[in-house]
Amino acid sequence: MGNWFVARNAGEVMALGVAYFAVLYFATGAATWWIAHRLCPVLGFGRTIDTRPLSHGQLRREVAASLLSILVFGLGLVVPWGMLRLGWAKLAIEPSGWRIAVEIVVLFLWNELHFYGNHRLLHTRRLRRFHASHHRSTVATPFSTYAFHPVEAVMLGSVPLIPMLLHDFSFIALATLPVMSIVLNNLGHANYEFSRTAPARGWRGASRRHQLHHAHSRGNFGFLLDVFDRAFGSVLPADAGRRPGRARDDA
Repeated sequence: MGNWFVARNAGEVMALGVAYFAVLYFATGAATWWIAHRLCPVLGFGRTIDTRPLSHGQLRREVAASLLSILVFGLGLVVPWGMLRLGWAKLAIEPSGWRIAVEIVVLFLWNELHFYGNHRLLHTRRLRRFHASHHRSTVATPFSTYAFHPVEAVMLGSVPLIPMLLHDFSFIALATLPVMSIVLNNLGHANYEFSRTAPARGWRGASRRHQLHHAHSRGNFGFLLDVFDRAFGSVLPADAGRRPGRARDDA
């Protein structure tokens, strides 16, 4: 599969990329919405975190912004393809199952660090204007996962580049990265706590932490894990979303 990908021309790679990210976005968004709004309430499992109604036209706006991000991600697939064609990066040849599994774990951890670092940058004075459109969704939905300004989409879409320069990854591990990323992103934007107890702890609390970030944006910059927020002192207190006013977003 990796050789087939490298052998394509640039136009085919970009078309494939746009289709791939479009399927990921709409399939996972619809599935997460159904699970959070239909299945889990019927089963009596979990709870909605922020019960405020969505703003007028929010879903249409999120989908429209996400379509632009899908173009950025899809067309941008030509960059790692070009790195492979130029010999700057290589794919592993006949990797073992264990190697693929380890690479997926490494990419998961890198994705967490990459997201945290870029998210912190997007909340600085110079870059926060590019992140403001995402924060128009004060109540997050699965369809806000790709609702980015193109600059933010470029920053977040760069996640595989540095690892590819440092290691010969398997094609399967690299192809799994965007799937893993959007599934975790959907969890964070579901506005639903998938846990029998509240507040959920650890990775199960990702949705609560990220919804709190949307409501009060000066903390909780992490993705699935809160390890970097704890390490760098950016954990939001549990009652931050209920405090009057909104902190200035300058850090």
